[in-house]
Amino acid sequence: MDLNLQHKHAVVCGSTQGIGKAVALELAQLGATVTLVARNEERLQETLQELSTQASQQHSYVVADFTQPQEVQQRIEAHLKQVGQAHILVNNTGGPAGGPALDAAVEEFEKAFAAHLISSHVLVQAVTPYMKEAQYGRIINIISTSVKQPIKGLGVSNTIRGAVANWAKTLSFELAPFGITVNNVLPGATVTARHHSLIEIRMQKTGLSRQEIEKEILAGIPANRFAEPEEVAAAAAFLASPAAGYINGINVPVDGGRLGNL
Repeated sequence: MDLNLQHKHAVVCGSTQGIGKAVALELAQLGATVTLVARNEERLQETLQELSTQASQQHSYVVADFTQPQEVQQRIEAHLKQVGQAHILVNNTGGPAGGPALDAAVEEFEKAFAAHLISSHVLVQAVTPYMKEAQYGRIINIISTSVKQPIKGLGVSNTIRGAVANWAKTLSFELAPFGITVNNVLPGATVTARHHSLIEIRMQKTGLSRQEIEKEILAGIPANRFAEPEEVAAAAAFLASPAAGYINGINVPVDGGRLGNL
């Protein structure tokens, strides 16, 4: 099975922590040159030092805030003009705040739409000319299992994630003739900063302890444990590889069997 990513250039978003960072590390381990994208330059520099480096790899980073799509567009386009290639794009950014959909302000939906869909869209528009030229493209969106089964208490996130999934499916039809695939990875409960944040919010609202809340969550996961970011990264890395060339337009849950549907 061909998982070799040597001489491939990957743009990985939200790559200074959690799943995004794990994806960047995995792709670099497989030989890809990685461009890290996030808003915190200090963390970008720290992550850059952690990437494995072979003779063919020249890793770099771009500082951009995903709540500002125009900034994202300008900075990634300028960077790609310098490096001259892009084969893999991993769209990934932090999820919206929790809460019922009915209670959410319109501005919350607009902000999430800009960060998750519009910024992803301008990134796709920036990389696809290079992918078409190379006749090799892998666009991977890190979304959520809420695409298939909405998660209670995450009204804005459920809404926006569903929009991103359908946008991705539409792109998969349009880009397949050029050797470009578009797929979604749907993480379940994964040990990240967002995971801890959501638990802390529930602790404040319910008065329950962390242990009690985690026990409740784990009761719905057949694997009876939370995922590690590296396990989600492995799925994304496979979809980025030559071996996954005929896999297109799908959602890949990485959730320990939690979803109650196919």
